[in-house]
Amino acid sequence: MNVALYGPRGRRWAMTERGSGALWRDRTTLKIGPSQLHWDGDGLTIEVDEWNALLPRRVRGKIRVRPQVLGQRRFRLDPQGRHVWEPVAPRARVEVAFSDPDISWSGQGYFDANHGSESLEDGFADWQWSRAHLQGGDTAVIYEGKLRSGADFGMALRIGNDGNAEVCEMPAAVALPRTGWAINRLTRADTPEAARIRATWEDTPFYSRTALASRMFGEDVHAVHESLSLDRFRSPVVQWMLPWRMPRRR
Repeated sequence: MNVALYGPRGRRWAMTERGSGALWRDRTTLKIGPSQLHWDGDGLTIEVDEWNALLPRRVRGKIRVRPQVLGQRRFRLDPQGRHVWEPVAPRARVEVAFSDPDISWSGQGYFDANHGSESLEDGFADWQWSRAHLQGGDTAVIYEGKLRSGADFGMALRIGNDGNAEVCEMPAAVALPRTGWAINRLTRADTPEAARIRATWEDTPFYSRTALASRMFGEDVHAVHESLSLDRFRSPVVQWMLPWRMPRRR
């Protein structure tokens, strides 16, 4: 189990891996070690109490996620249905207040979830994902990649204010510059020249998180993009490196 927090400009502050003994849940609450998530019917409160890596530093505070749109569908990512993705709140208001570090902010956000019956690296070789909020309240999501079987998967969605997702034709593929760790980045845009990198927020041996300026469904947008290489993640070298970046509590 793990808890992760992305701060301003996509910076990851804390991520702690814990055993199953640190997990507790009921219908409205999920606890992982000293951190927890609680749904009260109106919004999700995330209480974070973790240690940062590499230099030990407390990360404590609260995040309040108030959905403005609730997704109405789940999507199978593979033919057998071993992996499911759900855009829980395609558009949300997010309020953050932390004591360690002393920082707070609020703004527009997004909340989704992946779950399944096997580990991600057993099901996928890689994937590319991006999300952009459109005028009028819609949310554009592009999700594509390669399954471990070698087959491709992909979808382009426009999620409306009612939470229903319209499946759209995939925009044109755009190859972005590779990351510093040589991870391939691919996105979709109305025209290839429309997409450009605004900032690389996170660059790791197997994952990148990027801010894009792009054009999707006829609108100029600012998008959040991620690239994930599960081939790289499952390599022995990267597995050896993980505890140095992500503390483990037995």
